[in-house]
Amino acid sequence: MSTRTGRHGSALPWELARETARDLGRSCGPGGRRREPLADALGGVLAEDLRARIASPAYDAAAMDGYAVAGPGPWTVRARVLAGERHTLTLSPGEAVEIATGARVPEGTGAVLPYERAERHADALTGTVRPGRHVRRRGEETPEGATVLPAGTVVTPAVLGLAASLAHDHLPVHRPRVRAVVSGDELVRAGVPAPGAVRDAIGPMLPGLVAAGGGVLTSVRDVPDGFGALVSALADTGDESVVVVCGASSKGPADHLRGALTELGAAVLVDGVRCRPGHPQLLARLAGEQRPGPVVVGLPGNPGAALAAALTLLLPLLRAMTGRADREAGRAARYPLGGHVSAHETDTRLVAVRVAEDRACPVGHDRPASLRGAAAADALAVLPPDWRGGDVELLWLPG
Repeated sequence: MSTRTGRHGSALPWELARETARDLGRSCGPGGRRREPLADALGGVLAEDLRARIASPAYDAAAMDGYAVAGPGPWTVRARVLAGERHTLTLSPGEAVEIATGARVPEGTGAVLPYERAERHADALTGTVRPGRHVRRRGEETPEGATVLPAGTVVTPAVLGLAASLAHDHLPVHRPRVRAVVSGDELVRAGVPAPGAVRDAIGPMLPGLVAAGGGVLTSVRDVPDGFGALVSALADTGDESVVVVCGASSKGPADHLRGALTELGAAVLVDGVRCRPGHPQLLARLAGEQRPGPVVVGLPGNPGAALAAALTLLLPLLRAMTGRADREAGRAARYPLGGHVSAHETDTRLVAVRVAEDRACPVGHDRPASLRGAAAADALAVLPPDWRGGDVELLWLPG
C-alpha cells in the first residue's frame, strides 16, 4: 500500500486517514489462528465453520411441564420424570408419566399434555392433546454434524452459548493480537504522582479499546524516552499483528517514533491527521525478512487526543482486520447537534457529546489532555471543516 498525503503537508484529512486504516486492515487479515477455551474466545472470529458435535435436542424432550402420554386418553399415570433424570421407561397406549420441561420423554411418548389442559384424579388422567404436541424430537433443531455458523462469524455471547450447547469446549478463532509500548519518563502507574510526574491514563484505556475492535491486548511495555529504547521495543519479535505506541508521535525533543520507524525500514502510511484533538498520530507497517511485519499505530501522549486517535486509526484498522462493521449496529450514524459549537477552519473537530431525545449535545471538558468529557459522553461528534450546522456523524464510544 502506498503512502497517502494530504494537501496541507503530510497530514491526511480525517476520513482519508480512516479509510487508509481500513484498507490496511483488510489487507492484513484477522491474524493467526488459535484454539481458545470458550471463556477466552469472545470477540474473535471463527476460523472455521461451527458444526454440531451433538444433535439439538440431544434426545426426545418435553417442551412443557405436564404429562407425557401414549395413545388417546384417558391415561393411567405410572411415574414422574424430572429434568436430568435417567430412566428406562417405556409407555404403552393409555399410559402416562408426569414430566418436567427438558426431561427425556419415555419411549412410546406421542405428546405432552400440559398441566393447564389436564385433569387428574389419583392416577387417572384426562385431557385433549394433538399427537406430537409439546415434544421436542432429537435433532429437530440441529442434526448432529450440521453446520450452524460459517467461518468469519464474530464470536458473540450468543455464539458462545450455541457452541456450548453443541458440546464445544474450545473454538478455533482469529483475533488480532496487539502489544502496547508506552513511552514517557514522566508517567507513573499508581498512587499520587510527584510534582512533574503524571498518572498514565492511556494504558488503562487500551484493553477496552482493543477489545472493541475485536483484538486482544497481550502486553504493555513501559519504555523511557529515548531513541534506542523505542527502536528496541519496536524491533522485539512476537506473534502480534499490531503494535500501539503511546506517546512519542509528535515532533518534540522526546518524540522518537518517526526516527525509530525510519531506522527499522517501516513504510509510513499516515503521518499526522487533520483532526482536533489527535493530530499527531501515525500508521505504519514494519518490514520483515519474509513478509511484512506488524502494523504500528502511534497515539499522542495526551489521553484525550489518544482516545480520538484510537477511534480514528486503531479501531477502524482492527475492525477491518476482523470483518466487523465500522459503525455500531442498532445505533443511528447521524444526529442533530445542539449547543454552541463551531467547526475548525481546516481540521475535523471531534466533540464529546451525550445523546438524548434524538439529539447530540456537547458535554465540554474535551481538551487534548483531558478525558473528563469523554467519560461523560456517549460519542464523539464529527465536525468537518465545512460544517455550518445540522446533522453530524457520531463515533460511538466503546462501553
